Amino acid sequence: MKVTLADIEAARRVIAGHVLQTPLLLAPPLSALTGAEVYVKYENLQVTNSFKERGACVKLAALGADERRRGVIAMSAGNHAQAVAYHARRLAIPATIVMPVSTPFVKVKATEAFGANVVLDGETLTQAQSRAEAIAAERDLVWVHPYDDPHIIAGQGTVALEMLQEIPGLDVLVIPVGGGGLIAGSAIAARSMRPSIEIIGVESTLYPSMWNAVHRANLPCGGATLAEGIAVSNVGTLTLPVVRELVSDIILVDEPMIERAVNAFLTAQKVMAEGAGAAGLAAMLAAPERFAGRKVGLILCGGNIDPRILASIMVRELERSDRIVSFRLTIPDRPGILGQIASRLGELGANILTVDHHRLFLDVPAKGAKLDITMETRDGSHAEDIFRALAKDGYHPVRVESGAALK
Repeated sequence: MKVTLADIEAARRVIAGHVLQTPLLLAPPLSALTGAEVYVKYENLQVTNSFKERGACVKLAALGADERRRGVIAMSAGNHAQAVAYHARRLAIPATIVMPVSTPFVKVKATEAFGANVVLDGETLTQAQSRAEAIAAERDLVWVHPYDDPHIIAGQGTVALEMLQEIPGLDVLVIPVGGGGLIAGSAIAARSMRPSIEIIGVESTLYPSMWNAVHRANLPCGGATLAEGIAVSNVGTLTLPVVRELVSDIILVDEPMIERAVNAFLTAQKVMAEGAGAAGLAAMLAAPERFAGRKVGLILCGGNIDPRILASIMVRELERSDRIVSFRLTIPDRPGILGQIASRLGELGANILTVDHHRLFLDVPAKGAKLDITMETRDGSHAEDIFRALAKDGYHPVRVESGAALK
């Protein structure tokens, strides 16, 4: 069952012509942001927008005629589902996919568009797996596990194989970790080709399953994470020994840092990354001292993100960087005051987004009011200049969270 470099090289021959050899490019904006020399492997450019196509292609290609006739089943939060559906359709294999009910709508529709029969069941991948196993037994379908399978591990390992063949001098690979298929296959390939390279895994703080397994700890797993693609409670029995042997560390990243990384890919690098796909960059942003001055390979492993969530992340990052701020002003309740404040903010270079009156607050006189204004500014320094100017004008400004300002 042990996967070797020879297996990964064979997997690369299998996927040739069916899976894109994605570009590995220097990312100057991300390098400037992190202090490292950052190279990004753009797996979001695959047909299904994630690296999962590699393992799925290798696994399905290995099936015999009878297995192909019976059909396959998989469980997934989205990317493995799309990969199995896409390559199953290409090979004329019937596919059933069980997905958690919390899976982003964009991933469900994409999986159905590739011709798979989608079953939504369970709140977590573990619950979805139980349903998938039951259906597999009932209908005698071939199980295509998302990570705990030698063919899958070998297929995913082709990512690092390509990276090291193109840039042999990489010092470290920073790899998102769910069940461990990508990091196990990549670690085998990379360490076989360059024994000195460091492999670092990244998990969401909400789902530290591999960290728990490696450290024999029991941190809680659960919660709503932006990185649903790596929100796994149970790691693979095949992948765990590889991680223990070849991976030097696993970094846990919180939700705000994942959001920041998604936003950085979009606004600085001009590419779309889902939460799991941005986890490697999130680790670099969380611990920049570990990577400063080193040649770092990042795998942008997926780009399937709900547009509504992406829009929310961008606005939230504008708030975190003080480019969207909200002030609560105490004003006299008389005609023309709103026009005066609007004109004043225009003079100060602010762009008003929302305005909300509060006349019934008891901490102001009956002839007064509170005014919540959410505005766009250039940066934090500009926001402070506006705050001081409004205070000098006698409006007694108070910073409020923009969400609170809209209530």
